[in-house]
Amino acid sequence: LPLVKAPSSLSLSSQAKMSRPVQARRLEGVDKNIWVEFVTLAATYSTVNLGQGFPDFPPPDFLKEAFARSLSGEKHMLHQYTRAFGHPPLVKILAQLFGKLLGRDLDPMTNVMVTVGAYQALFCCFQAFVDEGDEVIIIEPFFDCYEPMVKMAGGTPVFVPLRPKAPKDGKMMSSADWQLDPAELASKFSKRTKAIVLNSPNNPLGKVFSRGELELIADLCVKHDALCISDEVYEWLVYDGKEHIRIASLRGMWDRTVIIGSAGKTFSATGWKVGWTVGPNRLLQHVRTVHQNSVYHCATAAQEAVAQCFQKEFERYGKPDSYFVQLPKELQQKRDQLVQSLVAVGMKPIIPEGTYFLVADISEFKSDVPDVPNSDEPYDSRFAKWMVKNKGLAAIPLSAFYCGAHKNNYNCFIRFCFAKEEATLKAADDILQKWKLEKTSL
Repeated sequence: LPLVKAPSSLSLSSQAKMSRPVQARRLEGVDKNIWVEFVTLAATYSTVNLGQGFPDFPPPDFLKEAFARSLSGEKHMLHQYTRAFGHPPLVKILAQLFGKLLGRDLDPMTNVMVTVGAYQALFCCFQAFVDEGDEVIIIEPFFDCYEPMVKMAGGTPVFVPLRPKAPKDGKMMSSADWQLDPAELASKFSKRTKAIVLNSPNNPLGKVFSRGELELIADLCVKHDALCISDEVYEWLVYDGKEHIRIASLRGMWDRTVIIGSAGKTFSATGWKVGWTVGPNRLLQHVRTVHQNSVYHCATAAQEAVAQCFQKEFERYGKPDSYFVQLPKELQQKRDQLVQSLVAVGMKPIIPEGTYFLVADISEFKSDVPDVPNSDEPYDSRFAKWMVKNKGLAAIPLSAFYCGAHKNNYNCFIRFCFAKEEATLKAADDILQKWKLEKTSL
């Protein structure tokens, strides 16, 4: 018999390589992420980071003490699995609190589900409700994960912008001056519309939607039998006496709304990643299906600690010593401090009604960072990169919160986070004051 030469390890290796694409089609076009790029830039160049939306001050003592009790107490089962859809003490107190806020009796086992932060709650909702061919209306500017999450579920995002209206009497612009056009919004609804994503208070603008605006959205949802995914993570952070109105409390909306909340934003502990959904069982039963087949379970000790803190806040709801009363007062002062710093250097802040964030107009800075002809990159993105590299101050371009087709429509704004310690805001002010002196000496 003829001898058969054994294939070399090199040829076997080349044969073993895969030639067909390995990534799922749903990942196409959603691989880039603004946070990956700007977090890296901030870590490399910035001395003051007002980019990412997290506090650098400590959470309240009662929260830390509750976590310590959860970890070191006698309840050793807190180190093990708890109920997959939410630790019983946490869903119970959330049902009590949101039942009070919404004026209805809630079942903790069917009307509340705990998630790994609000981020997972959003993902579960899009996966649970959106099918191939469904349209989801997204209000611009929007928290950047909405668009890729809709696409990954097979849906088609449909965008409608908040349009700025110049304030009268030379006043500084407010986030309330950014409004929906009722006719334009109505034109986005069709027989293919499955849901609208509402974010109030809005990240990045800090807009708190008024009752009239919410009623407009609610009427269209009822008319077109559409769902509402209501991202309310900043529900306790509203300023200047504004009121956060929950769209689920409006006529016809409870049965078609999923509310999303966050302990990270509520108690200034974003790294804990405890979030929740609240809504009717007819919707949450499908959200639970996605949850049980993905994450399945959230950290027990963190849920126990959050439950204890909500119990404390429920007992002192509306009282002066409530954290929900104290925190917005403190953050409003920080907001006003940053406003003064930005005005001094020549930026034009848009005064936010809520959230951690303040957007500022940078159109006066074209001489510092000239436009680049025929560049595909929005001006605010290049400005933010220049600012972090040359001034050591990190912020996020507003164009990151728009779809690709609209990124250049509002490209003269950047977003700052003011949920920072006094020392951080003072360091930012020092940078801005030095910048102001440099500008005036030219």
